[in-house]
Amino acid sequence: MGRALVVVDFQNDFTPGGALAVAGGDEIAPRVNALAASGDFDLVVATRDWHPADHRSFRQQGGPWPAHCVQGTPGADFHPAFDRSRVEDVIDTGVTADAEGYSGFEGTALESLLRERGIDTLTIVGLATDYCVKHTALDGLRQGFAVTVDGAGVRGVEVQPGDSERALEEIRAAGGVIV
Repeated sequence: MGRALVVVDFQNDFTPGGALAVAGGDEIAPRVNALAASGDFDLVVATRDWHPADHRSFRQQGGPWPAHCVQGTPGADFHPAFDRSRVEDVIDTGVTADAEGYSGFEGTALESLLRERGIDTLTIVGLATDYCVKHTALDGLRQGFAVTVDGAGVRGVEVQPGDSERALEEIRAAGGVIV
């Protein structure tokens, strides 16, 4: 079977200067790009948070987050240091006002794309460890994929200190591998 690299939400709004910046979020670029260029993967896919302006997670709608990754805005663009040349598919998440979109599998074609391509093993990198990376990894495990999270290729929001480490422990406890 095959291996896929899943790059989660490496977007401007999740990097320093963005609306929902992850400290050091831009620092994952060298690792993400090296993995994508390694030739170790049969498929490289990227997820993209792609919210409508009235998304329920936004503070203006009663949610916990500032408006971020609004469809068609510069904040929703992939970070310029992310070399997209090896990305074969982009999976948009959270595309309707009521779709949470924490997981790359939630309401998307990611699972069917992976199955069609004969993928059984995922390596996950991206932003943010304690939200979208965690949920994508856990859903991948629930769907029967072998999942590895590359610790050098992720960073977390850390709403509470230790959130990222707890997320990685949750993935490990569910059967995932952290390298």
